[in-house]
Amino acid sequence: MTDAVVTHRRVKSPPVFTQDEIGWAPWLEPLAVNDLTPRHWAGLVDEARSKSDYFMLLVRDPGVLEARTLTDKDIFYNPDGGLPRAERELAALAVSRFNGCIFCASVHARFASTYSKRRDEIERLLGEGVGADIGERWNAIVAASVALTTTPRTFSSEHVGRLRDAGLDDLAIADVIQSAAFFNWANRLMLSLGEPDAS
Repeated sequence: MTDAVVTHRRVKSPPVFTQDEIGWAPWLEPLAVNDLTPRHWAGLVDEARSKSDYFMLLVRDPGVLEARTLTDKDIFYNPDGGLPRAERELAALAVSRFNGCIFCASVHARFASTYSKRRDEIERLLGEGVGADIGERWNAIVAASVALTTTPRTFSSEHVGRLRDAGLDDLAIADVIQSAAFFNWANRLMLSLGEPDAS
């Protein structure tokens, strides 16, 4: 991210985890739309992402952003077997809640609620943390996601066995791992480049 300018913008940070829609403010200056080249547009993958400060910051390295976005889309939007979308979002939410990424948690809480219709359990996870009891299948997904987030070596055959006992097949278990791993990385990137903004 060469030539990025540090910004000093005051933001109002949300005090708690929430399912409400909140903003995110970068600490570095995102690229302006007028500065985007055809390579930048290709790196964004979706033109609508040019409205996001986060993606307009990451597009300073369009090749990396393109690879990141295509990986994200394959993990969360690919319907060919594996976990239902709601539970992929649950894994991302558990990681975000554990890592303290209020912005990512809000996004994935809304998706998990929308796709599962289990808003109350999602709210309990946000309020009580990753130890909340939200049913054994979801508890197993949260526990596996948190183990991977703590350090990959913490994830063990016991987590796999618990996921199997909860009804997950090999593809579904792979989706838990990929969703958690991706957001473990994504949270750290977002937390190091800016902050949630409720203003």
